[in-house]
Amino acid sequence: MAAGPVSTSTRRMLPILDQARGYRRSWLRPDLVAGAVVAALIIPKSLGYAGVAGVPIEHGLYAAAAGAILYAVFGTCRQISMGPSSGLAAVAGGAVLAAGLSDSTEVAVLVAGITLTSGLFFLVLAVFRMGWLSQFLSRAVVTGFLFGAAIDVVIGELPKLTGTEGEGSTVLEELRSWLSTLGGAHVATVLVATAALAVVLVLRRFARQVPAALVLLVGGLIASWVLDLEERGVVVVGEIPRGLPAPEIPDVGLLVDHGPTVLLASFALVMIGFSQTAGDARAFATRHHYRVDIDQESVAQAAANIGAGLLKGMPVSTSLSASSLNDRSGARTGFASITSGVIVLGALLVLAPLFSALPQPVLAVLIIEAVVAGMMDVAEMRRLRRVSRIDFWVAMAALVGTLVLGVLAGVVVGIVLSLLWLVHVVTHPRISELGRERGTQVFRDREEHPDDETFPGIVLLRVDGGVFFATADSLLDRVRALILRPEVDGVVLHFAGVNFIDSQGAATISEITAMAEASQVELRLAAVRPPVRRVLEREGAVGRLGADHIHGNVHRAVTAMSSALGRPPDGQEGDQR
Repeated sequence: MAAGPVSTSTRRMLPILDQARGYRRSWLRPDLVAGAVVAALIIPKSLGYAGVAGVPIEHGLYAAAAGAILYAVFGTCRQISMGPSSGLAAVAGGAVLAAGLSDSTEVAVLVAGITLTSGLFFLVLAVFRMGWLSQFLSRAVVTGFLFGAAIDVVIGELPKLTGTEGEGSTVLEELRSWLSTLGGAHVATVLVATAALAVVLVLRRFARQVPAALVLLVGGLIASWVLDLEERGVVVVGEIPRGLPAPEIPDVGLLVDHGPTVLLASFALVMIGFSQTAGDARAFATRHHYRVDIDQESVAQAAANIGAGLLKGMPVSTSLSASSLNDRSGARTGFASITSGVIVLGALLVLAPLFSALPQPVLAVLIIEAVVAGMMDVAEMRRLRRVSRIDFWVAMAALVGTLVLGVLAGVVVGIVLSLLWLVHVVTHPRISELGRERGTQVFRDREEHPDDETFPGIVLLRVDGGVFFATADSLLDRVRALILRPEVDGVVLHFAGVNFIDSQGAATISEITAMAEASQVELRLAAVRPPVRRVLEREGAVGRLGADHIHGNVHRAVTAMSSALGRPPDGQEGDQR
């Protein structure tokens, strides 16, 4: 029986219903196994991410549970595991520093408020279908920002490894302060930290498939109880309450007092979180041959962050490591993620007090391991340096900006760099001079093929991209420079790469036509797309130029121009222009 409009709409808003409707009994075991395996990964990591954000560690578990369950209900990707991530935690921690808060209660309220606000921003993206905004933050900028934020976090955790204090308003000041205190390092703390670091290094070298975070958590707790580390002066996490928080709207007054910080951090979380989740969702959907709804993904992220914020949690997004583990463990539907969330809830109800004995140096190593693995993408930095030096230096600028100005300001630097680079690319379209491959009718970029044939007195230009208000002047300047050269008798503009032209661009073509006539230079267009030609006709540019001066391809344009100039169309070799 066909479902009515209401049920169809409900299934669209709650994709988990469609998954339940077609659920197979054979999927139950892999979903349960995947959920349990992922829970074993995200519980210790969420404790660490809470430390990065500066909130009590149980708040990381609140967010992990809310993110996993709510995304599974509202999301369309069946393999994604939603929860706290290193990058989002660093942004939240940067907001705390920017706000200048030190009271743990106020810090938790601020982070929860930022999380809730980012959820509302995600909802706006979904309602107005504005997911394209995330495209304004380039991958190079995100790579550099995360790398810089990771360095900032690591240096901030160093005092916990030695049992000393470190202070400073910048990364360098913090590092200098920490180095000056090493003479008073607490021996037992250093030994615990060294052992934890050794465990991480050994596992990463010889057993990468073993979850280092879980080993650190369990090993740290066992060592704390067996060796009575607190009595030996090693600082431990402290009391963690058992149970779940009641849903609560964060203190609006506090959020208003720090309004700019809240809005900036929330916007940054949306920009980073959406681009991560959208990319991961598409990748998993492609691998398993189903489709995802990107607008619904915004709804899912909105629900997950609003839920986490109301439960005093921290920002959540895709965890690529957890999602990949979820996939490798056989997850078939969102019920795997729900299983993870339920297990986290069980840990909060039953096991939370056990985490109280976790040594601070072990938690610090857990945090360092998480941000180094999740945020310091050395391979990507090398790839950027190899593939595009410009992207590499943009990433480096974002990295340095984050270190010098702070994490939250680093986000602003990243967005500004992305927009400046976009403006530069848009306003400087590629205009290539063409030559003809010998013995063919193929015209190619002369920079790449300097030995191709040219035509005496005739210059061929290929314009790539749109001709509109931001690019029209670049085209006009390039053609003007050519027309003023005494040896140039004709110019062909190859428009196959022009997919858009506006009124200013059309007026520029008319201006170029008039300029060519005044200089007695032959002007012709080639391969003009129909939508572009219609705009030129409405502008009157086609009438001024002459319809017979617009040709289907460059070869015909060159042949016609050579004939009009009384020259053979055979061309010549070399660098003659």
